[in-house]
Parts: sequence; structure tokens; C-alpha cells
Amino acid sequence: MRPGRQLAVLGLIFVVLYLLVFFSGGASGGWKDRLEPRLGLDLVGGTRLTLEATNTVDGRPPTADNLEEARQIIESRVNAYGVAEAEVVTEGNRNIVISLPGQNRDLTDVGEAAELRFRKVLKATDGSGAAAAPAPTPSATPSGTASPAPSDSPKVSASPSAGGQGGMAPASPSASPSASAPASPSASPSASAEPVPQSIEQQRKAVEQKVGAAAWTAASGLQAPADLTADPSLADKLKPFGTLSPQEVAVLPVEMQFNVPTITCAQLDKRPAASIKDEKQKAVACETGAKYLLDVAKVLGTDVKNASAQLDQTSSWVVSLNFTGDGQEKWTALTREAFNNEGQACDQTALGRDGKCRVAVVLDNEIVSSPEIQGVLTGDSQITGSFDNKAANALASQLRYGALPVTFEPQEQQNVTATLGDSHLKAGLLAAGIGMLLVIIYSFFYYRLLGSVIFLSLVLSALLVFGALVVLGRSIGFTLTLAGIAGMIVSLGVAADSFVIYFERLKDEIREGRSPRSAVPRAWIRARRTIISANAITLMSAVVLYIVSVGAVKGFAFALGLATVLDLVVVFLFRHPIMTMFARTRAFLSPRVSGLGRALPARSAEPGTARNPRVKEA
Repeated sequence: MRPGRQLAVLGLIFVVLYLLVFFSGGASGGWKDRLEPRLGLDLVGGTRLTLEATNTVDGRPPTADNLEEARQIIESRVNAYGVAEAEVVTEGNRNIVISLPGQNRDLTDVGEAAELRFRKVLKATDGSGAAAAPAPTPSATPSGTASPAPSDSPKVSASPSAGGQGGMAPASPSASPSASAPASPSASPSASAEPVPQSIEQQRKAVEQKVGAAAWTAASGLQAPADLTADPSLADKLKPFGTLSPQEVAVLPVEMQFNVPTITCAQLDKRPAASIKDEKQKAVACETGAKYLLDVAKVLGTDVKNASAQLDQTSSWVVSLNFTGDGQEKWTALTREAFNNEGQACDQTALGRDGKCRVAVVLDNEIVSSPEIQGVLTGDSQITGSFDNKAANALASQLRYGALPVTFEPQEQQNVTATLGDSHLKAGLLAAGIGMLLVIIYSFFYYRLLGSVIFLSLVLSALLVFGALVVLGRSIGFTLTLAGIAGMIVSLGVAADSFVIYFERLKDEIREGRSPRSAVPRAWIRARRTIISANAITLMSAVVLYIVSVGAVKGFAFALGLATVLDLVVVFLFRHPIMTMFARTRAFLSPRVSGLGRALPARSAEPGTARNPRVKEA
């Protein structure tokens, strides 16, 4: 055996690990700042937000099952970028409480989006509220309309199928105004502040009275977005719609929301959650200051199996989409309609740069992306565009965890101090320090020279664990909490036990008549199996605990498993090689120095005595 090679491998691991600590992508600030691990809520404080459930997507009060499903989805959103020690728990029969390490963090977005919908973009117009918006004409192009179609707008692409015919034709984009309004409401009633719930018709009547009969009649008669430059008197008639609240705008007919230019994106974007939840109705939503008239939703969030951010062959970030079995059929039919513009449902204002229809990905009232369809997609699809890593991962997370069964209103968000956790941390570290000091003192007293092996092994294990915590905090978001510290302390206790197994096995070999040099490898072979078994059991326990637990217990399990694995690295790459090197020194043969005093004299007192013939256990 050549112990130098194993020690060299261990040294290489340390060099690579601490190069990552000091020079990895997330490293910043001074040397001290780069050595700081990411600390949890109980150590550095954090942010806590309470979300109050208002109603389910069908307008009913939330049930316990609804809250639990929503809690799991919100937890998935929070943890989408790694182990962040987030705590997402239900409180009472309406609240979900989210706690994250770090002060002043914005958590409101994790409770947004009642439903995820994929809707074809039928028309587009200006939504900024400008005094005059040009009406779309047959000769208008996407770049000449008020609806921007930038050259770098996202696109959905894949290997298109050879076909492209057939599919369900979408509804005609032209619709009668007020005559059909009762049959095509835009949404369910908003969550108004009035204590007595009202029907859509009652709320719409109230809005009609507020804007006046003249404004309502003028808006109902619009067949397309109004051109206020052609009829200045129309601007005065439609002006009252600009004073409506987002809750009042939400109950207007879809065509009225789209055609009235004084209804702006500022109002539409602030509509109550789930205002356009009904997938069987058309809807209006905004993107970058433009209003889109959207078709009925033919693909839902539940049809998405997975979404992930990836680098394509040109090193550009894209979002890859995978659908369920039924979802893939719906998606193929939708992309066929959009690619072929069946029935000319998408007018010139809504087409992309290549003259193809766009499909809007709608989360609640917001359009998170409206890519142009590049082919009939029969398999996995990609959304391409000007994405960076953060934007691609954010969109993938929204697609993957978009559908919440309950709508929420964020309540007070507050910062949580770590006063209690800080005092517990100091007390815990003091107790751990005293305990480790006693272990080291006892090791040197009982094992002497071998005690230095224990001391150095524990120091190396601690350095490996510390470096791994810093790197993992930057790469996967792992945060160190009091529970994690407890897991590492437990693992160090298991590591100390393995020394006793090895050294006592070594003493047994020497008592049986072997020289220290030959006893070291034999003791290692026999002790190794026991050491591996003990660590394997600890590791399996940590894995099971990590899978079935949540919150702080998950952090304890992760830290325990990590420290156990790194302890095995030290056992194989340091403890055995250093013992092999010690066995070749004169000091190791001295009973007073080596710590083998009870074994070596028994061998040297009677040099002529034959070796113990007793059968050794396997």
C-alpha cells in the first residue's frame, strides 16, 4: 500500500473544494464574507408572509384538501431552486404561512396565479390609455400596430409534424357587443370589499349606473377598438370607464374590456385573482402595455407534466415543455390551429414576426409569455426568446407549479429577528465545543499518539463539512439552521465511535502476537466492515428522514447525511493511510508514546511465547 497516494487525493479534494469556496460564481466580498455559509431563518432572521384563502376556482369556500394541495404547490414554488429551508405551513382553515431566511424578501408572487391557461391571441391593441389609438386596418402589419411584436419575442418550436391540417377551428374573433354580453361574461365576480356577495349581473348593473347610460351605450356599440381620433366626442363618452376600479373592470363583458381604449392595462393587471379563470370564456389580458383578446383556453396547467430551463445548442436559454398524454393531444391541436391560423381567427394585429399566431401563457390575470408558434408540435416543445438563466428558470417554475386550487390575498409581511435562535446557537456551540474538547483530552490521555489521529481526523472532517456547506449554499440554496448544526454534531459522534472500533481491533491484533506494522492492515480490514456498516445505517436513516420530513427536520437529515459521507472520505483517505505511516515509526513501537501500552508489553515480556492459537472471528 502507498499511503501517500491516498493523502494526495484528499489534498486535491481540499484544494478543489476551497477554490470553489473562494472563487466560485457566487463568491463575493472580502475573504471573510466568502467563508460565510448561508444561514437559516432561526440564525439570521427572515421574512414571514401569511396568505389568506378567499375562494376556490369554482367560487366555493376552501376545504382542508384545497389548502393542503395549495400548500404543496406553494412549497414546490419556493423550493424550485434548491434546498432553501423554507417553511410552508397551514394555519387555521384559511391561512398559509411562508417563512424564508433573509430580511426584506418579496414573497407575494408565490401565492399568485389561481390557474394556468394556454390561450391563442386573437387580437391586440394599445393598452397604455393614450388619447388616440390607431384602429387596425387590413393593410396594417404587426410592427405598425399598437400591439408590439418585437423581433426577439418568444417562440414555441419543436420538430413540426408533416401534417398540419384539421383540428378544431376556433371561435370567430368578431363578436357582437352588448347583445351577447350576458352569454359571455369575462369572469366570476371579483372579491369586492362589500360584505354581501353579488352576482355578475348585479355588479354589472352597478357599473352601468356608475358610468352612465351614454357611456355604456357607446361602449356596447363598439365592434373593434375605438379610434378616438376619428370621433373626438367618443372620447368624452368613454372617459368614465377610466375611473373604474379593477374590481369593477373585471365584471365587464370581454369585448368591452378590449374595445374601450380608456380601460387600460393598469386596471386590467390589478383585477382580483381568478378574474379570468373560466377556460370556456374568452378573456382580455396585457403584456408590455398591449391588450390582447384571448381565445378560450384549450390547454390547462394540469396538462403540463414538466417544464425546465435548459441551454440549447447555441448556448441560449430556452424553456422545455413536456405534457401529459391527454395534454399533448390538446397542445398539438392548439399549435395546429395557431400555426395554420385556421379560420383566420388571429387578425393582423395578433400575428408574430413570421406571420403565425401566438399562444399566450396566462397565469391568473397575467400573460407571462406569448410565443409565436413555429410548427405543429407533436412532442416536447421549447419556448425560445431573449431569456437569461433567471428568466428561464422563473418561467419554467411558473409553468411547472402554476395551478393553485385556491385564490389567495397576501396579508401583512413581516421580518423575523433571530434573537432567540442566536442565543440558542451560542449555547449549542459552547456545549459542542466543551464536548469536543473533552473528547480530545480523553483521546490523548487514553490513546496518546493515536489521539493525534483522532484530533486531525475530526478537524479535517469539520473543514470538509464547512466548505461543502458554503458551496452548497451558493449552488443549491442550502441554508444552515440549528437543526442542521445538530445533525453535524451527531455525525461527529458517530465518527468518534469509529476510532474506538479501529484502535481496539488494532490492540487485539497485537495481543495475538502480531507486530504493530502487520497489525495495522489486518485491524483495518476487520474494522472497515463494521465502520462502513455503521455509517451506511446512519446514511440510510438520513435519506429516509429527508424524504418523509419537511422544514427543519429535512435540514437535520441533509446535514447528517452530508457529514456522514464526508466522514467516510476522511476514514479512507486519511485515517488508514496515516496509521500505516505511523506503524513504520519508532514512536509507534513505544508503549508510552503509541497508546498501545496494554498490548505491547504483553508481547515483549515473553518473547519466546508462541502466538495465541485461538481461532479469530471472521
